[in-house]
Amino acid sequence: MAADPPYLRIADDIRRRIASGELAPGDRVPSTRRLTREWGVAMATATKALARLNQEGLVRAVPGVGTVVTESGPDRRRPSGGRLTRERLVRVALALADAEGLEALSMRRLANELGLSTMALYRHVPSRGELVRLMSEAVFGAAPPEPRTPGWRDRLAAEARWLWDLYRRHPWLARAMASLTRPVAAPHAMRYTERVLGALSGLGLTTHQMLHIHLSLLGYVQGIAMAVERETQARQDTGMTAEEWLASHEPRAEAIQTAESFPVLSALFARDAFDLELGALFAFGLDSMLDGFASLIARSRAAPAG
Repeated sequence: MAADPPYLRIADDIRRRIASGELAPGDRVPSTRRLTREWGVAMATATKALARLNQEGLVRAVPGVGTVVTESGPDRRRPSGGRLTRERLVRVALALADAEGLEALSMRRLANELGLSTMALYRHVPSRGELVRLMSEAVFGAAPPEPRTPGWRDRLAAEARWLWDLYRRHPWLARAMASLTRPVAAPHAMRYTERVLGALSGLGLTTHQMLHIHLSLLGYVQGIAMAVERETQARQDTGMTAEEWLASHEPRAEAIQTAESFPVLSALFARDAFDLELGALFAFGLDSMLDGFASLIARSRAAPAG
């Protein structure tokens, strides 16, 4: 009888350690790099082992931490307890989406987590779309940023960072709120819009300019935040951090660069090391956008009336 493939043996070993309690909920499991050293396998094999455990619901990727044991896997399900309310339903849905992404959020999966029938959920929300709207509203209901100064630039910067923090803590949120042309009436989210427009009032801007500034800033924050969601999903799918993924692709990247088809790109990377960090990219882009808005406001104030 043929032996199991290496990735299955690795998955079995980690599964055994989870079942025995050696790896408790929240503990970090060995990284793909560590597994390659301990088992003498290729990076792809280690990645496949963690992906298998992720599909079984035993582990999940946590941004900035790594792959950890889930709080409740198939064999560690806890009874739901308590009467189902809309608030409780939203709270459990939020936890599921934060941990596994919006794709994992189905009414059937949610009912399974709660130990109820799917139809029981529909007594509280008419559809998955309405549930996501309620989840978004719950997140946007967080306390707004404290105003530091009355200046428009500081106020816009504070609002953008507040929004960025929401999207980082809830990676699914940016995509759920991504439609600029078909906004949904949501009071908590609209309060963010009201605060941004309030910061722009009295600066000599036209209505179109104020709304375009608001939507440009919103679109920018959402765009960078979607990269956070994609990175989170990639970790869940591959079990690899961004650094581990780059390391596994170094030979191919070097082969392309040595072909001399990209002289500027090759020269830049040969001269300076560059590690992409989404928070630094967000801060750089935000300052650049605010500089542009400042120029627009200065021109508006200098324009002759009428």
